[in-house]
Amino acid sequence: MSKIIIIGGGAAGYFAAITAAEANTEAEVMILEKGKSGLQKVKISGGGRCNVTHACFTPRELVEFYPRGQRELLGPFHQFMTGDTMEWYENRGVELKIEDDNRIFPVSNSSQSIIDCLIESANEAGVEVKFQQNVSTIEPLGNQFKITTSSDVLIADKLLIAAGSNPKVWELCRSLGHSIVEPVPSLFTFNINDPRLKDLMGVAVPNATVKIVKTKLESSGPLLITHWGMSGPAVLKLSAFGARILADKNYQYNVEVNWLSRATESVFNELKELKGKQPKKEVLKKSPFTDISRRLWERLGNISGVQAQNRWADLSNKTLQEIANQLTKGVFNANGKSTFKDEFVTAGGVNLKEIDFKRFESKLHPNLFFAGEVLDIDAVTGGFNFQNAWTGGFIAGNSMVDS
Repeated sequence: MSKIIIIGGGAAGYFAAITAAEANTEAEVMILEKGKSGLQKVKISGGGRCNVTHACFTPRELVEFYPRGQRELLGPFHQFMTGDTMEWYENRGVELKIEDDNRIFPVSNSSQSIIDCLIESANEAGVEVKFQQNVSTIEPLGNQFKITTSSDVLIADKLLIAAGSNPKVWELCRSLGHSIVEPVPSLFTFNINDPRLKDLMGVAVPNATVKIVKTKLESSGPLLITHWGMSGPAVLKLSAFGARILADKNYQYNVEVNWLSRATESVFNELKELKGKQPKKEVLKKSPFTDISRRLWERLGNISGVQAQNRWADLSNKTLQEIANQLTKGVFNANGKSTFKDEFVTAGGVNLKEIDFKRFESKLHPNLFFAGEVLDIDAVTGGFNFQNAWTGGFIAGNSMVDS
């Protein structure tokens, strides 16, 4: 009887265990989890609702959301894709819904639906889950592996490491000869202390363009002002794709924001037109742009030299130009970062060049597999990191029982 051991009771670990146990009912499949319970990231993701995956159904489009792993995941996504994930859960009684921003959640709006499904599927497939199992060493024994935990010594015919972005686990990978791409944070918000943002917490714009000055990094999408600076999809995407560049800058850099995602000249001309059409109206009383709230409009107007009592006729072309500049190319100094909610994601992990992505198997050791965030793969927010876990778990699970 083949003994399959999976280190890590998270999304990738459970999915691989279930896949392997269902594909070969005679295999002995065991999950070793260091905590008192598993699936903790599943529990907290999406504000406790679990953002299962994303409604992007073309592999070549889907890989564009992965700053690291883009090339390597193209083939795997042809084997197990977002639609396959939806079908897998729905076939097991978990109804899913696609929200307006294309994120996919359980209809229950509770991550517990996903957790219960994975636990029940693992139990029904005969997967043994052992908690509070801190793995101290892994030793190759021919084509097998000797795993020493805090309470056991186990022998695995097939071993999958799916323990997430964990420095101790990466040390175990190093002990097996694998190289680790040094980790840096990904998916973080920008710490910005600027009078233009003061007391505007909660103000959002639907489609801003954000650039890191003196780099090629640029992102567009919703932007949210927070009490510590800027967040929202546009910023988070930028932080993911710029993870290593921003780390090298020690998280001190300048951010250029185009609140309207429009050309400066176009905005200037619209402001001049407004001045001609409504010269007697007070400038700051109402935002002329539907995407800009009155609070933000008033603040940017004040910064540009507009007084509370000013009417459009009072404004010089120089002031109009300054307003257009603030709206389309305002520069803010970022100094530091803040983790996005509890969904900490790391750029770094096992070097992808050392993995055969047809099987998610090590090129250094036969019968050694990797899946999930232990690899140097990460994505922007929106369900993409989970899709990597489901795809890697599915392929590794099948690979561990097909030979």
